[in-house]
Amino acid sequence: MQGFMDFIRTQGVVGLAVGFILGGAVSKVVSALVTDIVNPVLGVALGAVDGLKAAKLSIGSVDLLIGDFVSVTIDFIVIAAVVYYGVKGLGLEKLDKKA
Repeated sequence: MQGFMDFIRTQGVVGLAVGFILGGAVSKVVSALVTDIVNPVLGVALGAVDGLKAAKLSIGSVDLLIGDFVSVTIDFIVIAAVVYYGVKGLGLEKLDKKA
């Protein structure tokens, strides 16, 4: 049991677990932001009355359903920006660099 506790302390498993849990929470907040605020605004701008998920691009007789893809892409970009600026703002990028 002592070896296991030493492993947890030296490998930073607790910090990893906290980061994983907070990352999930941030992901939910960002998804809600994109779904409830960004998508309806973009849906109106793109002419999709039902929101961004209903947006489609018509090419001849084919309808490309681009709304969900655009929504997920925006979600990814916002999460990536939050993580990037969070790491930069807290100065955590220096922790992984070896001297």
